[in-house]
Amino acid sequence: MSPEAVLTVFQHTLQLLLVLIMIVLIPALLVGLVVAMFQAATQINEMTLSFIPKLLVTIWVLMLAGSWMLQMLLDFTRRMFDNILLLIG
Repeated sequence: MSPEAVLTVFQHTLQLLLVLIMIVLIPALLVGLVVAMFQAATQINEMTLSFIPKLLVTIWVLMLAGSWMLQMLLDFTRRMFDNILLLIG
């Protein structure tokens, strides 16, 4: 297996992971920012006030995009299994 092939597989893996992670993290970060601005404006310092909305948004995003994310992961795995002979030999 050549170093270029290893780097290509590693690059595709990192790109897929980055996409899958950002789909979940960006909405949670935006909700956290909105809740933090609300807490700063009202001077409410309750930790659960920021945790519960982020948790709910994360669950909601996983319910909406979970099947698409799983399909991307399965397609990547199938491509890896299909190309395993080309990568090894």
